[in-house]
Amino acid sequence: MESAVRESSGGVSPVLIPMLFVWPCGGTSVFMSGSFNRWSQLLPMSPVEGCPMVFQTICSIPPGCHQYKFFVDGEWRHDEHQPYMTSEFGIVNTIFLTSERNSFSGVPAPNVPPPPMDVDNNEASVHLPQVSGSTFTEAAGTILEADIIASRLRVSAFLSAHTAYELLPESGKVVALDINLPVKQAFHILYEQGISMVPLWNGAQFVGVLSAMDFILILKELTNRGSNLAEEELETHTISAWKEGKAYLKRQVDEQGRAFSKPLVHVGPDDNLKDVALKILQNNVASVPVLHSPSNDGSFQQLLHMASLSGILKCICRYFRSCSSSLPVLQLPICTIPIGTWVPKIGESNRRPLAMMRPNASLSSALNLLIEAQVSSIPVVDENDSLLDIYSRSDITALAKDKSYTRISLNEMTVHQALQLGQDSYCSFELSRRCQMCLKSDSLHKVIERLANPGVRRLIVVEAGSKRVEGIISLSDVFKFLLS
Repeated sequence: MESAVRESSGGVSPVLIPMLFVWPCGGTSVFMSGSFNRWSQLLPMSPVEGCPMVFQTICSIPPGCHQYKFFVDGEWRHDEHQPYMTSEFGIVNTIFLTSERNSFSGVPAPNVPPPPMDVDNNEASVHLPQVSGSTFTEAAGTILEADIIASRLRVSAFLSAHTAYELLPESGKVVALDINLPVKQAFHILYEQGISMVPLWNGAQFVGVLSAMDFILILKELTNRGSNLAEEELETHTISAWKEGKAYLKRQVDEQGRAFSKPLVHVGPDDNLKDVALKILQNNVASVPVLHSPSNDGSFQQLLHMASLSGILKCICRYFRSCSSSLPVLQLPICTIPIGTWVPKIGESNRRPLAMMRPNASLSSALNLLIEAQVSSIPVVDENDSLLDIYSRSDITALAKDKSYTRISLNEMTVHQALQLGQDSYCSFELSRRCQMCLKSDSLHKVIERLANPGVRRLIVVEAGSKRVEGIISLSDVFKFLLS
């Protein structure tokens, strides 16, 4: 009747636009209110399925400038990562809504069609689908594409303005190996120094690197020749001999069809951090040598540091720690952004599976999986897929302890036994960082802060309580997301 009276009297009803409001900072009981309802009503907000820290609600409001706040567990709060101002109601968030429905929370949504809704005057009935893994869905209206783009631009600008020289520690050591060193001795050096990659020197310049993956491939080949690994072969073969004679070396072909070794991937101290990170990602390596050539012709080289994504992430965390609000993407739960590798859900057959294995699997099968899946680590789980431990490429160096590789068979030793062997040689500091976990509701900020800690290269995403593995997020995953 009221609408009919308005129409007959020549009045025009205001156009109402459905808007998604999001509170991303957790709580038990969350409501919102604003100037659009004259602050007279608290609108209940519901947690997003799979992201209990994120609450949302949709209400239809007229175009114009509006103020709003959130009532979280009995306290009025505002979202620091959205526009805000001080008014008679204290600090409030603000939004300017045009006459077209083209945004969620005032920012364009990431190519997501509007959810189906039946609007009846001022109320909307909305049916939202569930959030699945790290994929974009309609329920992930919490993801603000403009915020993601802005955050990536700020990170890119920061990395472009800083150089690899800033990664150099005030004190420390760098390790390099002569390419004529016996493989056996190199194996023991990596174990004793607690490193998984080392540059190689030929007497005149740095020509390559020796990594844990090299030892995986070497031990696999020796195993194929017999039940046990021959110490004599590791003693008599030099690094140079293995590097030159193995078919697994990646070689390139020039225009004349001649094969030549792939040049050493390295950076200089004046290279910016963005280029360093991209070089690591593009070459799928854990770190790159920072080389300095005092001479103009580059005939003399100095090894300054081994640059890694971990070191670069520390710089990002240190710089943005006091101004994290300038990177709004950091507050998003990891389950709402395209990052990491996740266990496929039902119906997601096109997604890359997450490699996992049981503790009674053979060490040989674990090494095969590391090679075939092209991953640096594999979660070790029980029959319920609950996390027990993790086996990484670098764990292969534990076989150097007491020359264990001469007494074991890769086909007979289990992953559990290999991990026990390694744990005997780890200090408590290293053990505490071997198997780091997080929840899919954790913010990206929390994830990168933990990945920036020494020795932490990945986080296993587990289900709260059961520790069932749901995904894995590595350092390279973080940089692929930030620099894409």
